[in-house]
Amino acid sequence: MTDTLETPETRTATPRAKRARRIDIEIDPDDPLLVYLESASGPVEIGALPTASPAVTRLLAQDVELVVPLVTSGELVGILALGPRLSERTYSRNDRRLLDSLARYAAPALRLGQLMRTQEKQARERERIEQELHVAQLIQQQFLPAELPELGGWHLSAFYRPARTVGGDFYDLIELADGRIMLVTGDVTDKGVPAALVMASTHALLRSTAGVTTSPGEVLRRVNELLIPQIPAHMFVTCLVLVIDLETGRTQFANAGHNLPFVRRARGVAQLHARGMPLGLMPGSVYEEHETVIDPGEIVLLYSDGITEQHSADGEMFGFGRTGDLVSRADAGQGLIDDAVQTLARFSAGVEQEDDITLVALVRGRRGGASETVRFAVPSAPGNERGAMDRVTEIVSSRLVGARLDALRTAVSETVMNAIEHGNRGDAGLEVTVTVRCSPEMVTVDVEDFGRGRRAEAETPDLDLKLAGLQTPRGWGLFLVRELVDRVEEHSDADRHVVRLVMHTEGADAADAAAPERRGHESES
Repeated sequence: MTDTLETPETRTATPRAKRARRIDIEIDPDDPLLVYLESASGPVEIGALPTASPAVTRLLAQDVELVVPLVTSGELVGILALGPRLSERTYSRNDRRLLDSLARYAAPALRLGQLMRTQEKQARERERIEQELHVAQLIQQQFLPAELPELGGWHLSAFYRPARTVGGDFYDLIELADGRIMLVTGDVTDKGVPAALVMASTHALLRSTAGVTTSPGEVLRRVNELLIPQIPAHMFVTCLVLVIDLETGRTQFANAGHNLPFVRRARGVAQLHARGMPLGLMPGSVYEEHETVIDPGEIVLLYSDGITEQHSADGEMFGFGRTGDLVSRADAGQGLIDDAVQTLARFSAGVEQEDDITLVALVRGRRGGASETVRFAVPSAPGNERGAMDRVTEIVSSRLVGARLDALRTAVSETVMNAIEHGNRGDAGLEVTVTVRCSPEMVTVDVEDFGRGRRAEAETPDLDLKLAGLQTPRGWGLFLVRELVDRVEEHSDADRHVVRLVMHTEGADAADAAAPERRGHESES
């Protein structure tokens, strides 16, 4: 506690040198002076203060004669320490009465100022923590695949949402030297920053180990041994590893205590069983390795317990049964994830998200064949949307024909024009990048801009309001695009905004229509 002392410099100073000076005196929190002053009825002479107080000794050394406690709501919030009067007279009764009145007004004001300073300090601390968490979130996002690659007729979709700013779930796609891919999902116990740190360590160990061995069981065994010395007590990591041959669909998998993946097959929904202890718990753990084949048209769902263990307002868990039902009615990977997110939101309406949620859907194309990817860019100048539209037409004309090709042409033109005018604000020095991917099942067109224009939420287009002049044209372009193509996806990263247009080929639609109904659940090991 710091108090202010007003006193002459010296009693022997010349009149010119006589002036008040300010001295700061520190009072320890456990000093008996504080207890004494809290119950004092007004100004107190220095001689009446407890002599056992170290602060009183310091006050005497500074020639303090009178101490005025500042008390509000029964709490001592400060003291006013006064030295000899400059007139060298003693403090009169009127002086004491005036100081007592002053203290009654000053104490609440001082307390208010203290509270405001405390709140400002807390606000700065919260802001600092939020900034650090934001940086941690950006760092964590770097561990997740920035873009899901085309896999030669296979389609990969993913969703990740932490329960807090940062979380402990993760997924990864590792391309192996022999042409196969390693698909990994994991879940660290606990949430927040501790889980995120363990997640980062586990992610790095998995990647480095995958460069040494491609056996899923051996990968988990090695990571477990490396993780045990690093992981904090009472924490562990569940993890699932699949190694997939994209040509044959042959899949090897091992599991370290993670949720069993679902596979939608022609005969129903199965789960891939493999046993193993979570990572970081027991040295010397061995992980079973099993094999299956993912046939054309089949869907695999990997997920964390953030979905299965989420509760409803009635206290019921979402569970594995509902998760399996989502898989049984799915006809596409992204559709499965969208359905899962929406169904879970309805189920848990009004309930806080309890754990991190990760969903990864992998679909093997029905007709095989590699995907074709073409990437080009156009400057952000008016009219360049027509060139982009014509270039996309050349690339996809062997996949789409007739009305569906015309619909995609219009959607591409509208999307590129919006990226030029709004995303890049017509700055010809910035380019709009267009990426076209063609697979036997679908055509996707990604339109990327630098996201420098603000994209406020547009109102839902209403034709009657538009004709009445009560609604602006904003939002009609995106509304038109959504009506023209099969699906529109939007996402942004640090410096890019991407709109993805998806069109299924007619052959894919026919194959879906001819697919048998999937009913029931079964286990597979």
